[in-house]
Amino acid sequence: MDKPILILLVVCLFVPFKSLAEVSVPAAPSVDATGYLLIDIDSDLVLAQKDAEQRLEPASLTKIMSAYLVFRELHDGSIKLSDQVLISEKAWKTPGSRMFIEVNKRVSVEDLLKGMVIQSGNDASVALAEHVAGSEQAFANLMNDHARRLGMHNTHFVNSTGLPDPEHYTTPQDIVLVTEATIREFPELYKMYADKEFTFNEISQHNRNNLLWRDESVDGVKTGHTEAAGYCLVASAKRDGMRLVSVVMGSASEKARISASQALLNYGFRFFETHRLYGAADRLTRNRVWMGDREYVALGLQEDLYVTIPRRQYDRLDARTEVRTQVYAPLDKGQKVGEVIVELDGEPVTRRPLVALEAIPEGGIWRNLVDRALLLLE
Repeated sequence: MDKPILILLVVCLFVPFKSLAEVSVPAAPSVDATGYLLIDIDSDLVLAQKDAEQRLEPASLTKIMSAYLVFRELHDGSIKLSDQVLISEKAWKTPGSRMFIEVNKRVSVEDLLKGMVIQSGNDASVALAEHVAGSEQAFANLMNDHARRLGMHNTHFVNSTGLPDPEHYTTPQDIVLVTEATIREFPELYKMYADKEFTFNEISQHNRNNLLWRDESVDGVKTGHTEAAGYCLVASAKRDGMRLVSVVMGSASEKARISASQALLNYGFRFFETHRLYGAADRLTRNRVWMGDREYVALGLQEDLYVTIPRRQYDRLDARTEVRTQVYAPLDKGQKVGEVIVELDGEPVTRRPLVALEAIPEGGIWRNLVDRALLLLE
């Protein structure tokens, strides 16, 4: 499918669009949950939400951050999947769901990850935390560091498991951020979330995310439950290249969290579609540069540009660039000089920084004299 036409500031183009009132999208379903969120992770467009910024107990959704931290350590080479972890008495005694590791035995990081991700083992979470950071408290401090870096401003962790604590909380909006980071940064390790079963110590346990059996497009992510938190589920699904993530927190039952998650995902896929309009570093236009060692600079985006819109409205998209009046050298690569604006029927869909795709050093004396003279004639 062709990209929308990119319109420069010097071009005037009229396209007869229908009014937005004619773009009919039903209201999002009302689901049984204290808070929920549905988002397209490529465009970051929120498709449905309720109290998405409310602080709630995450229960085992906590393990999404615990796994993310372990994935980073693996990626950085600080630990390996083959590392053998000595199981402490604390890890062995941790209450709640478990993978049934034994004290003073050695278990590989890979098995512990599967025990945490697939079986939701609290014992595995503590063992990994101690292996990575020396203690669970130190690991929780690292979790909070990563939460701040990811922009999870309404989140605070005190443990690696999600066991209840008044100072242990997150929001639907925040838990989406670490889920997105996991999927984007560690696609191979993320595949672990789609495993339906794991056997350890001759004990087989099913993944608690029942959507893996009900919907073949679902490939993650994590369930959670405590009496205080209720029943929670973060689900991610991909259909026809479009990936959605739903977060449901505080449902009344296992059945309710599954039904709510399925309803949200079906709504998003049924009524919306996502398109990649432009790639990072694609040359979208060029602009005059004054006082530089060359006259023009190529302009584009630092990241791929995706938009999520109501279905069958692609041909009604319009994109244009806005560049500030004059651009002067020296100009750094990646420096913002304007915006790319995408509209649907004249209504804004998204705005992204328009940046220099190359560095432009300051020109010599002759170039400066010529450009100063030309500017006087502007």
